[in-house]
Amino acid sequence: MAKSIPKTGSRKNVRIGSRNHTRKIPKGIIHVQASFNNTIVTITDVRGRVISWSSAGTCGFKGTRRGTPFAAQTAAGNAIRTVSDQGMQRAEIMIKGPGLGRDAALRAIRRSGIILNFIRDVTPMPHNGCRSPKKRRI
Repeated sequence: MAKSIPKTGSRKNVRIGSRNHTRKIPKGIIHVQASFNNTIVTITDVRGRVISWSSAGTCGFKGTRRGTPFAAQTAAGNAIRTVSDQGMQRAEIMIKGPGLGRDAALRAIRRSGIILNFIRDVTPMPHNGCRSPKKRRI
């Protein structure tokens, strides 16, 4: 039997980048999602492909300590350490969420030496969208 020809458009058959060759990425986007329970830092290239990510949970913090500013600072430092080795010099920051780790993660990114083009707050704000849940009765 003849082998089937893989489709070129399918993502299963085509790898975006080789694993052992580090790409040179001069510019990227840093997404910080800070909730009350955790802080997730994701670093992508300009096209939106994830290069590196880290969260307070993967850094070893458990329970309520994941929502602390120190945990967010550690997560941001871990995520940036890998991309600075790949040559990232400039970045844009998108911050989302109401958590305590917003400022701490931003401070850690500033200290890393990456030049920041702009900082944007992309927290979703409802324009009287969903109905809020009814009040608790105790």
